[in-house]
Amino acid sequence: MTVLENRELTVLDPRTDEVVGRVPIASPERCDEAVSSARRAAAGWARTPAAERGAALHAAAAAVRAAADELAALNARETGKPVDDARGGVDAGIGTLVQYAELGPVHRGRSLHGGWDATDLMVPEPRGVVAVLTPWNDPVAVAAGLIGAALATGNTVVHKPSERCPQTGRRFAELVAAHLPPGVLEIVDGDGAVGARLAEAEVDVVAHVGSTATGRAIAEACARTGARALLENGGNDALVVDADIDPEWAAAQAALGAFANAGQICVSVERIYVHACLADAFLDALVREAEQWRERIGPLVDRAHRGHVHGHVEAALGGGARALTGGAVPDGPGAFYPPTVLIGCVPHMSVMRDETFGPVAPVRVVPDFATALQEAGADRYGLAATVLTSDMAHAQRAWRELPVGTVKVNDVFGGAPGGASQPRGASGSGFGFGPELLDEMTAVKVVHLAPAPGPA
Repeated sequence: MTVLENRELTVLDPRTDEVVGRVPIASPERCDEAVSSARRAAAGWARTPAAERGAALHAAAAAVRAAADELAALNARETGKPVDDARGGVDAGIGTLVQYAELGPVHRGRSLHGGWDATDLMVPEPRGVVAVLTPWNDPVAVAAGLIGAALATGNTVVHKPSERCPQTGRRFAELVAAHLPPGVLEIVDGDGAVGARLAEAEVDVVAHVGSTATGRAIAEACARTGARALLENGGNDALVVDADIDPEWAAAQAALGAFANAGQICVSVERIYVHACLADAFLDALVREAEQWRERIGPLVDRAHRGHVHGHVEAALGGGARALTGGAVPDGPGAFYPPTVLIGCVPHMSVMRDETFGPVAPVRVVPDFATALQEAGADRYGLAATVLTSDMAHAQRAWRELPVGTVKVNDVFGGAPGGASQPRGASGSGFGFGPELLDEMTAVKVVHLAPAPGPA
C-alpha cells in the first residue's frame, strides 16, 4: 500500500502493513529537468551505432540478472507478490532486454523499386524522447519491454515507475541506466500527478501500461501535444468453456487464470461463460480449485484495491449472485482476499462488465457456444480472451469473431516468446512487446536519392 504524505510516498507491505520505504515525489521542476536532460542526450544516442546500443542492453541485462534476487524480494515486499512469481517477472524482463538487444540492430527498413538511376529507401528513425509509465503488477517485465524497445531503436527515456512499487521500479531502471550515457534513461518518482506532468511535457511518445481512465487522460494530453500515445490499459478478459471439454481440466485453467497473482495480471480471467451441460461438474471442480489456491496466493497490492475488489463482489451478491466460496474480507493485517467463485452472475453486474483485477471468478451459465461467444464479445474492453474447446470449427469461429487483441485456445496463459499484442477499445492502442514494439518506437522516413544533372 502507498500513502501520500507531504510530497512523499510511504510504501506499506501489503502482507503486514509495515513500512517498506519512503520515496520523495519528484517536483514539477525535476520532471521538466528530466525531460530536458533526455532531450539533450537524444541526438547523440540516436547516432550511436545500433550494435553499440544492443551491447549496452546486453550489459544492462547482465546487471539485472546479477540483482535478480534483490529485485524479486523488493517487489514482493512492495506489492505482496509471491517471491517466486516476482523472480519470474524479473527473469522475463531479462529475457526481454536481451531480445531487444538482438532485434534492435536488425530492425527493418525497406528499399523500393524505383527508377534505375535512383535509390529509394524507407528508413526507421527514433521518435525522440519516450515517457514510460509502468504498472505495479509486473514492474520489471513491463518496464524492460518498453524501455528496452525504446533504447534499442535510439530513443531516450524518462521512466516513472508506479507509486505502488517505486523502489522496485527505480532499482531496475538504475541498473539499466548505469550502462548508458548520461541522460539516456532518466528516472522520476511520484504519483499520478507526476505521470500527468510527463504526459503533458515535450516528449515524443508516452508509453503507458495501467488503468483505462489514466490511459484516456494520456490520450487526451497527447492529442494536445502531438506526442504518440502507446497504451495498454484495462481488460475484462473472458473465458469460454465449451460443451466438449473435461470439466476438471477446465476448472484448473479457470482457476489459474482468475487466481494467479491474486488475479492481478493484465490478462487475468475476469469472467467465465460455461456451457450448461458442464456447469455443475465445472463449478464443483472450480470451488475445489479455489480452496486449494487459498494458501497459494499473496495479498492484493493494498487495502484500497481490496476495497475495489470487494465492492464488485458485494454489488454482485446484492444483485442476486451467490458466492460458492470466498467473498468476505478476512480479519488480520494486510490486504488479503480469498479466491472467490460467484454463480448467478448477469451481464449488467460490475463484476462482469468492469475490470475487477482480483481473485474473483464470476461464472455465467449459458445454453450454447454461440451465446457464450456473443456475450464474451459484447464488451467495451478488447485485451484478450480464452476459449476451451475440442471443436476446431468453434476454435476457428472464436478467434475470428472475438473483438480482442489476443485469443488463446486451450491455454489460458499461453503464448510464444516475441509475440506482440494490439489491444482494442477501452484496452488501449498500439503494439506491446515483440518486434512490432520497435515499429511503435520509430517513425519511417522515405528517402529518394536521384543523381544531379551534369553540367549544361
